[in-house]
Amino acid sequence: MQWQLSNDERDYLRQLAQKQAEYAALPVMAQRKQMWYDLNDARQGARPPVIIETWTFDRDFMPESVFRCTSSLGRSIEMQLLRNLRNHELINDDKVMPDTFDIGWFIEADEFGFKIETEAVKDAQGVETGYRFLHPIGDLAADLPKLKPVVCQVDRAKTFAWQAFLQDLLGDFLPVTIRTGSFGSTMLTHRVVELMGMQAYFTAMYDQPDLVHQLMAHLRDTALSMMRWAEAEGLLRLNNGNQDSFGSSYNFTTRLPAPDYDAARVRQCDLWGNSNSQETVGISPKMFREFCFPYYRDVCEPMGLLYYGCCEPAHPFWGEISQLPHLKKVSISRWCDQQFMGEALRGSEIVFSRKPDPNFLSVDDHLDEEAWAAHIRQSLEATRSVFVEFIIRDVYTVHGNLNNARRAVEVARDAINRYF
Repeated sequence: MQWQLSNDERDYLRQLAQKQAEYAALPVMAQRKQMWYDLNDARQGARPPVIIETWTFDRDFMPESVFRCTSSLGRSIEMQLLRNLRNHELINDDKVMPDTFDIGWFIEADEFGFKIETEAVKDAQGVETGYRFLHPIGDLAADLPKLKPVVCQVDRAKTFAWQAFLQDLLGDFLPVTIRTGSFGSTMLTHRVVELMGMQAYFTAMYDQPDLVHQLMAHLRDTALSMMRWAEAEGLLRLNNGNQDSFGSSYNFTTRLPAPDYDAARVRQCDLWGNSNSQETVGISPKMFREFCFPYYRDVCEPMGLLYYGCCEPAHPFWGEISQLPHLKKVSISRWCDQQFMGEALRGSEIVFSRKPDPNFLSVDDHLDEEAWAAHIRQSLEATRSVFVEFIIRDVYTVHGNLNNARRAVEVARDAINRYF
C-alpha cells in the first residue's frame, strides 16, 4: 500500500486537478446540473440533455500522445483527470464536471467459486474489440451444482490508504470521495450467457425449463446476497448526484435518498440501480415473463430508482418492463419502436433514455449533419410531453475526427431548441 510518484508527475497531476476544479466551478456546470435535476425530478418543460460516451472510441479520444505520465500509477490518475478535461474542451456535451476525485472500495467477490475466463482479439488497429467467454457450464444438469454461494471481501485499510494518498496529492483542489452504486450483478441473463452461452441458454428453456429456473434463482440470490452484504458492511454511498446509473445517464435527483434516510446507514432503497436483459431479444414476451421477469422483479425491488435496459428493444417486453419496481428510466435503443414507447411513457415520469444510432458518427469520416438532425427530430417528434435524454453510445471510432462528436452535440442541441 505504498504508492509513489516522481515530483514531476505529482506537479503535473496537481495542475490537472486544479484545472478540473476550475472547470467544475464554471456557471455552465451549475446550469447543466439543474437540467439533470429538472429531468430526473420530472419538472415540466425539462430540456433533454445530450451526452456522448467516449470510452468506446478511446483510440481517437485518448490516444497515447495525450499522456505525459510514464508510471502506471501516474497514468491511471492522469487518465481519470484527462477524460474529464478533454470531454469539456473537445466535446462539450452535458456532462457536469466533477468537483471531486472519485474512487471505489477495494473489493473481491467470488460469485460462483470459479472465474469465467475470456478470450479477446484485436482489430486491425490493435484495439481489443472482439471477445468470447469460455463457458464453464457445458451440461446444465451436471454443472449447475458447481455454482457456489457468493463470497465477498472488502479491504478497508487499502481503500482508506489509497484515499489518503490521493487526498494528499489532489485534495487541495478535488476532495477524494468513495463512491458506490448498488452491488451485485442485476443483469441476470448476461451472467447466464457468460456461464453457458446463448444457444445453450435458448435451447435449455425448451429442453430443461426447471433447471433454467434453478439457474435464474441462483443468480437472483447471488445479486441479493451481494446487496445485503454491502449494506450490512456499511459500504454504500449515495449516488443521487454526479454519478451515472447506467451508460452515462446521470443521477441528479431530489427523489433520493428515501424519506426515512439515516445518514449513518445508507441502504439500497436510497440508491439508483440498473438492470437489463439484452440477451433475451430473441425470445417471446411470454417466455420472458416466465423465465426472466420474476427474477428481475426481485433484484430490482431493493433499489430506490431503476434505470432499465441497454441495446435491447423495450417495446416487445413493455408489458413486463413497465411492472418492474421503481422504474424511472428506460433505454430506447435504435431497434426500439419510438412511437410506441413515446405513447407508452406520455403522462408518466419515466424518462425516455434515447440511444441514437451511433453509425452516424462512426461509419463515415464526416458527420452528415442534415441526416443526424433529422434522426434527432424523429425522437423529439415521438416524445412530445415525454421526459427525454439523449445518450450517444457504442461509437467505436470517429476516424480521428473529434469534431464529429462535438458537432453531433451541437446539431442535437439545435434540434432540441426548436422544441424547447
